[in-house]
Amino acid sequence: MNIDANLVARLIAKEFPEWVGLQVIPVKESGWDNHSFRLGQALLVRLPSAARYAGQVEKEQEWLPKLAPHLPLPVPVPVGKGNPAEGYPWKWSIYRWLDGETLSSDKVTNTEKFAEELAQFLNQLHSIDSSGGPVAGAHNFFRGGSLEVYDEETQRSIGILKGDIDSDAVMSLWSDAVTPAWSGPPVWVHGDVATGNLLVKESKLCAVIDFGCLGVGDPACDLVIAWTFLCGEGRRAFQRAMNVDQGAWVRARGWAVWKALITIVEYKESCPAKSSDALRVLVGLLKDRDCQTP
Repeated sequence: MNIDANLVARLIAKEFPEWVGLQVIPVKESGWDNHSFRLGQALLVRLPSAARYAGQVEKEQEWLPKLAPHLPLPVPVPVGKGNPAEGYPWKWSIYRWLDGETLSSDKVTNTEKFAEELAQFLNQLHSIDSSGGPVAGAHNFFRGGSLEVYDEETQRSIGILKGDIDSDAVMSLWSDAVTPAWSGPPVWVHGDVATGNLLVKESKLCAVIDFGCLGVGDPACDLVIAWTFLCGEGRRAFQRAMNVDQGAWVRARGWAVWKALITIVEYKESCPAKSSDALRVLVGLLKDRDCQTP
């Protein structure tokens, strides 16, 4: 769909006349699941980009206001919910704007401290009463659920990349990760703890955004950043600070393997740089098979 600033302005005019006239500016790093626009200085508009993401609106509207007071860092809290209109077919949200820059290695001077800050946030999220929360499923692409959901896709990707990767070693990593089934109590999971969803200010983690993959289940999926961003002492600091058992790290490595493989395959031709980044993650996982042990 052509989701642009003009459409957003029309939607605002129809549903929220009190905000008519505020400037609408596309957010540069908007993400894939949603199109985001800054509304004036204090607000953010988020519109699902496709039908499969539309259900995230109601979930965030219901649960983020309940979770936010229990968390040590700001998270998006909705202040308005829009309805389909002007040719746009899904519900959409307005949030308070959260200041900060998208996480990147050049914006963090002390990765160990950053890792501890992130672990503090995740430990707190995982400790909040999860009664009645949405169980991992199609609504959040099974984040917090069983890795077996992606077994066929993972094995197919390994087959496609045969000759480009050490297929046997990757398959061994995947098999190890699928084996230790999760049997603990269900906990809240963010579901997509990635650089694009972490905001920093003055080298410190200052906010966590995009809870579209929010759900209740296995916390392992929230640990993937140990391989996709952290390394060395930063990774070890994160592992020490997280309140999870060794099995969670094994499963987390499986989530990282799955995501790296499908990214390599999907973007090999259309975006070689993105594919290469994912390949580096996969190579790192192969070189550091014991990094799941705190």
